[in-house]
Parts: sequence; C-alpha cells; structure tokens
Amino acid sequence: MKFRIHHLALLSLSALLIAAGCGNNNASNSSTTTNASGAAEATALPESSKLNIKVSFYPIYEFTKNVAGDLADVEALIPAGIEPHDWEPTAQDMAEISDADMLIYNGAGMEGWVDQVLESVSGTPLITVEASKGLDIMEGTEEEEADHHHEEGEHAHEEGEHAHEEGEHAHEEGEHAHEEGEHAHEEGEHAHEEHSHDHGGLDPHVWLNPTLAIQEVRNIEAALAAAAPEHAEDFKTNAEAYVAKLEQLDQEFKDGLKDTKRKDFITQHAAFGYLAKQYGLTQVPIAGLSPEQEPSAANMSKIVEFAKEHKVKTIFFETLVSSSVADTIAKEIGAKAAVLNPIEGLTEEDRSQNLDYLGIMRQNLEALKSALNE
Repeated sequence: MKFRIHHLALLSLSALLIAAGCGNNNASNSSTTTNASGAAEATALPESSKLNIKVSFYPIYEFTKNVAGDLADVEALIPAGIEPHDWEPTAQDMAEISDADMLIYNGAGMEGWVDQVLESVSGTPLITVEASKGLDIMEGTEEEEADHHHEEGEHAHEEGEHAHEEGEHAHEEGEHAHEEGEHAHEEGEHAHEEHSHDHGGLDPHVWLNPTLAIQEVRNIEAALAAAAPEHAEDFKTNAEAYVAKLEQLDQEFKDGLKDTKRKDFITQHAAFGYLAKQYGLTQVPIAGLSPEQEPSAANMSKIVEFAKEHKVKTIFFETLVSSSVADTIAKEIGAKAAVLNPIEGLTEEDRSQNLDYLGIMRQNLEALKSALNE
C-alpha cells in the first residue's frame, strides 16, 4: 500500500508566530525520499522522537490509537460532539498540523478541508495518510433525489416554455402574461441548469463496515511502521489485537443479521451503504450523504409510501444532528424513531458510558436486529 506523502507548506511566519508560538517542529528531522517508481516515501523518524499524530475525527482516532498504543501522541482535530462534515480548521489547527509528524484522515471526500490544508501549509515534511486509500469506494446514495431534481427541472423548463408561448400568443391579455411566461421560462432553465451541475459525490462512510475498518487499520499500521520502523513489531502486535476484535464484530453482524424477517431499513442519513452491502441489507435513505440535507417534499412522500407499503415500524435517525425529519415520518406512519449511529463523533452520553467504536457498533447491531425482526 502506497501512501500519499506531501510536503506541506508553513503558514506565513507571522501567522505561525501568533498561532504556534515559534515552537520547535517535532518532525524537523524527518524527510522524504523517492522510490524507483517516482512515488514519495517516508523515511524513519529519529528513534528518540515519539510520533506526534493528528487525526481528523473519531473513528480514525480510535483506529490509530489502537495501533500506536503508547508509542505516539494521537489527537483528533475535530472535537467530540461536533458533526464533522462541515468542520473547518482554524489557524491554530493549521499550525498544530504543520508541527505534527503525521496527519491521518479518512478520505473519500469526508474531510473537505484536507486539500486546503495541504495547499496552505508548507515547511518540514509531514507524512499524510489517507486511511481509505485502496478501498473500493462507492458513489453516494443520492440517485433518487438527483433524479427527482432532474424531473423537477425538466418539468419547470417545460412549464416555462409553455407559459412563454402562452405569453407570446395571448396578446389580448397584455404584456403581463408575456412577462410571466418569460419568468417561468427562466425558472425552468435555472432548475434544469442546477441539475446539470449536481454530480453527487463519493460515500466516505467505510468505517461502518467492520471489514473495511480492518483495511483502514492495516493502512494506518503500515504508515506508522514506515515512520518508526524500530517500533514496527509493536505496531503489528497492536494492530493484530485490534483486528481480531473487528473480525469478531464482523462475525457478530453476520450471525445477527443473516435470518432477519426483513432486509430493508429507513435512515435519515445515507451513511450505512457499506454496512448494508456487507450484510445483505438495503438502506432506504430519507436524504443523501450530508446529514444536514433537507429532503424534498416529493421524496418525503415517497419514503412515507414505502414505509406504509412495507409496514416499516422504525425510522432511524442519528446522533449529532436533529431528528426532526425522522420524527415527522415516524409520526406520519405510526412508527417509532430510533438511533442508528454513524459514529462520526462521540456524544457526551457516549463518553459518560465509556463507549467506543466497538461498543457503538454493537448498539447499532442490536438496533438493526430489533427493527428488522418487527
């Protein structure tokens, strides 16, 4: 597995003086080399250095911490309880990243700020690791919504043409009708144009499939071993122990979901495509990849119709965002709303219960078993 390693730029000297206090860079003695294929590779850090690792958000923190153990200082950039999709780094965050040895992130479009960071920060070599590198990344589950917008655009465009023609020919009704026709025509063009620029995106939620989580752990292990080869065996031992737990989790999902009465479940956020694919289920999302996306009235109607037809009794919502959409549909069909956690960050309740990735995934399994056997 080859990792993208970038020479990141320092912020301007004045910004660093303010934000970083002119601290010494822990990675100042690290370097990069170029292999025979021309790809950049990380050389080892000095043995005296303890890896200073910044990670993007909670699942990547959990995977990295379990591999690194006590051999690295691992810190998540996105605080607990913050929805990560729209988080942006501050100047202080940028300074801390520039001062780190490694930046590990999920990738696949999850962290929209990564390219900005790589372009804005330079200086001593920083090893960057895209944990999802090499995984089979799926397209985002927004096809039905996109089709709906396309149909709306086409319909509005046709209405605009029709109204425009009426305006042209209805001279007895005056210029007002003509202007209305022009206006509707422009609205149709606008709706049609909006669709033509809506290309969707990749689904980054690979960590919700335990088998893909294992691959991310392996990628992180390889990166740490390359950066600190004197600890490679320790990283391997730690990774093997954690992978064994993920393999057990995978088996629990297989056993728990193989004989359920139904195979489809409705979610507020299209985060569970990888999990559904792995265990033979069908995710029916109310909205798309962004948890903040508001579904259209037409799509809400379709979901209600589907739920009634299939006698769905549970509508899943998630932590960190409002449950209002799921609550509305649940009330409409006489169902209940329940949590299916995308594990994009720990809540205060999670922390108070000492829950981690494995614990929350097991809660998700129980929630799915309950809903799919109603």
